[in-house]
Amino acid sequence: VQLQASGGGLVQAGGSLRLSCAASGRTVSRYGMGWFRQAAGKEREFVAAISWSGVTTAYADSVKGRFTISRDKAKNTVYLQMDSLKPEDTAVYLCAADFGGYSEDAHKYEYWGQGTLVTVSS
Repeated sequence: VQLQASGGGLVQAGGSLRLSCAASGRTVSRYGMGWFRQAAGKEREFVAAISWSGVTTAYADSVKGRFTISRDKAKNTVYLQMDSLKPEDTAVYLCAADFGGYSEDAHKYEYWGQGTLVTVSS
């Protein structure tokens, strides 16, 4: 499975961005998908995850109510809608795939994309 994240960029605080994670090489319809982020000089942290069915989602407390994860199985793509962005959301955002489940634990994911940079200015 190859994952390609896109949609990052520079946005002002309070603005919105939508990230996409397109999968290729194999369908990810049976994979749970997650978004993680890593700011400069900090450890990678969980952002959001969605089950393979799309029914169940999970969010980090820091983004709950502002970010929404979704998936389009027909397009083999997962999205992260980010609203009310804050400067502390600035990071490289990475998507990942976990066969058969979804988790807040990065170690559970088998495949990772290369990341897309989100910069939120104050």
